[in-house]
Amino acid sequence: MGLLSTAKLYLHRTHTLDEPTDLYEHEIGLLEGGTLDLRELRGRPTLFVNTASKCGLTPQFAGLQQLYDTYGERGLQMVGTPSGDFAGQEFSSDGEIAAFCERNYGVSFTITEKASVRADPHPLWSDLARQPDSGPPAWNFTKYLVGGDGKLIARFSSKVAPDAPQVVEAIEAALKPKGRFS
Repeated sequence: MGLLSTAKLYLHRTHTLDEPTDLYEHEIGLLEGGTLDLRELRGRPTLFVNTASKCGLTPQFAGLQQLYDTYGERGLQMVGTPSGDFAGQEFSSDGEIAAFCERNYGVSFTITEKASVRADPHPLWSDLARQPDSGPPAWNFTKYLVGGDGKLIARFSSKVAPDAPQVVEAIEAALKPKGRFS
């Protein structure tokens, strides 16, 4: 997708929902084959991120992996979705994407198949964008934190680094037990 096509993305307005929906009611293909049924993620918070291998923000992979290394054992799940929606900044083949992520950043969190997140968004990404207080990704590496109940907790723009205080605080709050005495 070229720059002109990318510019056209911003003309399309996304209808926002009045009430949140369950974001775990989706399935999406995995980069290395198979399908991820997001219902399997229910009960633990998940950070969804649209990624691109050839973007100026691609070094955020390192920060995302660090978040996953730090909070994965406590229950944080992470799902990256490679997309070429913004200026075609993603490789065309799944093999190239997988090799790039592993070789350059040691990515061990879940990576889905390459999918559209804005131009003709996958249903998951359409649903993420339509949640109250949300919106579609404005560029690569937009982050969406979803609670264990499938409801959107927070959306962070591409400019917000994975280790930014607001991201870390939201993750830590999402990981706290929700019992009567917590």
